[in-house]
Amino acid sequence: MVKGLRLRLTLLSWMRAVSTLLSEFYVSPYRGAVARARRDQDDLFMLLVYSDLMGVPNPASYYTLELQPILMERFHEWHTRMGIEHSPLDGLKCC
Repeated sequence: MVKGLRLRLTLLSWMRAVSTLLSEFYVSPYRGAVARARRDQDDLFMLLVYSDLMGVPNPASYYTLELQPILMERFHEWHTRMGIEHSPLDGLKCC
């Protein structure tokens, strides 16, 4: 009975290793594309949240206003990635 349990645990461990290996094999070619798509989506979201402060009319500003303090930590890296050297917001100097 103990021998059968050991065999079952060894087989289960081997199956998990094979499953992890196959998952990495199939997922790894798309990891960069998924990361780029997520970064683009995050950039669009940041633009939506801060567009009202930059003078772009935003119909969802009422809903995005409470997100601004939460996203303020990532604002500097976002505007430098967008090619804006200094903060585009007049009342907000992050650089």
